[in-house]
Order: sequence, then structure tokens, then C-alpha cells
Amino acid sequence: MEKIEYRPIGFIKTPFIQGKGAPIQPRRSGGAKGQIEMRPDLVEALSDLDGFSHIILIFHFHLSTGYKLKVVPYMDTAERGVFATRAPRRPNQIGLSVVRLEKIEGNVLHVADVDMLDGTPLLDIKPYVPHFDTEPDIRIGWLEGKSHHARQTRDDGRFEE
Repeated sequence: MEKIEYRPIGFIKTPFIQGKGAPIQPRRSGGAKGQIEMRPDLVEALSDLDGFSHIILIFHFHLSTGYKLKVVPYMDTAERGVFATRAPRRPNQIGLSVVRLEKIEGNVLHVADVDMLDGTPLLDIKPYVPHFDTEPDIRIGWLEGKSHHARQTRDDGRFEE
């Protein structure tokens, strides 16, 4: 297969400089604030985005190296297949988070509920649309009954970039 390359459309600034202590999911961030500095040549692409309360960020886990096919997720003690988790050590270090869009000022998006590390390269933004992005009959596999007990942050000593 040929190599696929992406150029970041911007960079995400957050208060989290290392994995330890970073939230494990956006809704676990306690409303943590961040900014996205977009490339100036892409500002026109932000047109009409301010009408959405939430956006999907697709980003690169820039501090993650290598990967494991089986990992012990933060919300469990059993080893799981990496594709059944949201762990950062993946064959392609691509992350996805739904964050709150607070405002846009020029090429800077002010967001809340960030869970990524400072300096994270942003690959794409999509509007979050509940009618498109959720289904009525959802199963959550091994997370059933566990997701509401999740830790707030990655501070259990098991963090791996």
C-alpha cells in the first residue's frame, strides 16, 4: 500500500502537557478549555461553523509511538483488542474527540471539554450532528456498566504514549 500523508490544518493548545493527568475522554475533562490555531490559509473554511455547539476533532496522537494489538484500557483491568478501545497507541495514531465550540475569533477556535495534549496536530474538523452521529440502539460491548465509573484522568501509572 502506498504511503498516506496529511498536513495539519492547525494545532490544538490545551493545559495538558503530558499524558499523566490528562482526561481520558472529553466529557471527563471537567470543561477544560483549549484553543485551536488554524492555518491562516484555511480561515474561509470556518465559515458557518459557529452555528454548531459541538464539533468533532480528528487529530494525530503526536506523542504516541508504536502500537500494541492488545491493551489494558483505563476503564478496565482486562486486556482488550486495541480497536475495541480508544487507546492512543494504535497502528495509525488517529484520535477523535467531540468538543464544545465556544467561539471563533479569526483563525482561533475556542473550545471546551478538551482531552488531547498540548500541541496536538489537528487533521480535520466536522460538525457534530446528533441526528447523524448517534443511533437509538447502541451497544457498548465490554464497556457496558463500566463507562460511568471511569476515572477522570490518566493517572493510574499505566499511561503509555
